[in-house]
Amino acid sequence: MKLPSIRAAVLGALACASLAQAQNTATAPQYPALPSETPAEFVAPTAGFNYTKRSVMIPMRDGTRLNTVIIVPKGAQKAPILLTRTPYDAASLTSHAESSDMESILSGYDNAADVIVQGGYIRVVQDVRGKYGSEGDYVMNRPLSGPLNPTPVDHSTDTWDTIDWLIKNLPETNGRVGIIGISYDGFLPLMALVNPHPALKAAVPMNPMVDGWMGDDWFHHGAFRQINLSYIMEQVVTRGNSAKWYSTNYDDYDMYMRAGSAGELARQRGLEQSGFWRKLVQHPSYDSFWQQQAMDKILARQPVTVPTLLVHSLWDAEDIYGPVAVYKAIKPNDKNNLVHLTLGPWNHGGAIGDGSTLGALKFGSDTALYWRQEVLKPFLDRHLKGDTAAPPIPAVTAFETGTNKWRTLAAWPSGCAEAGACAIKPTPLRLSAGQKAVLKGTADAKAYDEYVSDPAKPVPFRQRPIPPYGYDEAKGQSWPRWLVDDQREASGRTDVATFVSSVLTAPVKISGEPIANLVASTSGTDADWVVKLIDVYPDQVGSQPAMGGYQLMISGDIFRGRYREGYDNPKPLAANKPLSYRFGLPTANHVFLPGHRIMVQVQSSWFPLYDRNPQTFVPNIFLAKPEDYKKATQRIYHSSFVELPVVETAASAATAAR
Repeated sequence: MKLPSIRAAVLGALACASLAQAQNTATAPQYPALPSETPAEFVAPTAGFNYTKRSVMIPMRDGTRLNTVIIVPKGAQKAPILLTRTPYDAASLTSHAESSDMESILSGYDNAADVIVQGGYIRVVQDVRGKYGSEGDYVMNRPLSGPLNPTPVDHSTDTWDTIDWLIKNLPETNGRVGIIGISYDGFLPLMALVNPHPALKAAVPMNPMVDGWMGDDWFHHGAFRQINLSYIMEQVVTRGNSAKWYSTNYDDYDMYMRAGSAGELARQRGLEQSGFWRKLVQHPSYDSFWQQQAMDKILARQPVTVPTLLVHSLWDAEDIYGPVAVYKAIKPNDKNNLVHLTLGPWNHGGAIGDGSTLGALKFGSDTALYWRQEVLKPFLDRHLKGDTAAPPIPAVTAFETGTNKWRTLAAWPSGCAEAGACAIKPTPLRLSAGQKAVLKGTADAKAYDEYVSDPAKPVPFRQRPIPPYGYDEAKGQSWPRWLVDDQREASGRTDVATFVSSVLTAPVKISGEPIANLVASTSGTDADWVVKLIDVYPDQVGSQPAMGGYQLMISGDIFRGRYREGYDNPKPLAANKPLSYRFGLPTANHVFLPGHRIMVQVQSSWFPLYDRNPQTFVPNIFLAKPEDYKKATQRIYHSSFVELPVVETAASAATAAR
């Protein structure tokens, strides 16, 4: 019995010796090495470039260094600086093309390249702390130093330190700095307005993240925007966005339905490892965590000292709440007329692209190019170059959809430029019997329309199959323009209550925020209410046949019923009892033309844009169980209405009074 063991030991030893010999043979040089054809360091000739690019690590007051790309036009002298701070990779934002031309390398998202290059601006793009090439810790929308941030550094101090370094270390500058950015990069200019550096002479927050709970990225009136789960994962779990979200279904509707809840899908993707996701789950209501971060509330307590141009897109699928909220918050403190507002017919970030169309809509001109040339350029030239010849821009530049015309206004909301020529009159659009929407109609407190809301078959927010969240049209990611989708897909469903006006014989212009005033009941103990204000085109449109009968959403939003008595005070709803709900819809500046009709749609899900309401009250919907989701009968009483900010001219008011 021992012989096989001895034999095995001998054979094992021989095998080890053979392996060692093979390894030694493999590592021994078999021939002289050829000289490497790769240089130790390649230096690209740039003599023919019209710019120079530098990458530097700028130190902050706590010693953390932030990666910063500086692009200086060739021959620049006493040039102003245009800064963008970003979590989206400064290197890629300044390398959109391999080119010797400055406009080419900048042309892409977050760079108004034509204005930057034509204006001779020094372009600076910086990674925020904790992202890409920058040192430090990353916190989503890092709060100001204080109760939510015990460190002495935040985006305000980082911007201050960056500007201070730039004006002291760039010999080509005139010492004037502007800050510009879109979305998260638009939130950062708002942070720069808190205790701003004296050299900061202009700020352009475009489509900024302002209040993530009230109506921007994470929630709308308490309903969670679960479509952003992929963004959250890719943005917060790695420094360089290397972790990628994956889809399990061609149709996002199916993927979210099969997961059951936003919390369960997040768990399946490992998001519980993220500190930011854990904060979202811990703070489903509008508590101090959200209130202390809301930039409109923060800036309302600041003096206005920096000329500021707020940019709002009327069909912004990301941050449709923020710009107008900041304008309303800071304008009362604007003693020197430094605050300006633009409202354009764009999607998120659309002001720096081609603004001649959006989805099926055609505006008759490149609205974005007009804005860059006639508003952005003179604003920057005047404040960063000291160019007194640059015309002062209006307080408000607002594109009027429907008529497709730019309007210059003295304030927002305002019906027209001429003082006293018109006024905004809150006017009820009643949801009446026979599925009618009636301007200035009478209320009926007893009558109602009803539908059954089934969480097993939620109303899609757009026509299925629903492509994944994203910005690549080549991959079918049409997310940025979904707000102008035809709403006929929803109006034909039995779980959507639809009310439509008679054909208009005169134009109806609205400027401002429509207000939903629902009187509704549910057989459940919680409910979501989605209200959409829609322009219904004539049955036939000769100039564009595909627009015949098109249902264009002008404004729409969602409200989570549990917050009826307070956004920080969720409570179960009394079943089968008519209750009042009042909430604002996004700002509009629109004319319903003669021959069109006005429609209101009411529904109880908008999926998978928002997570499903179980319709049974649970303390935290992120943690809802499958058995919590139940059908409910919803009733919309005919005392409900949408308050429209109707613009009345002196002439129309006189006619109405007769």
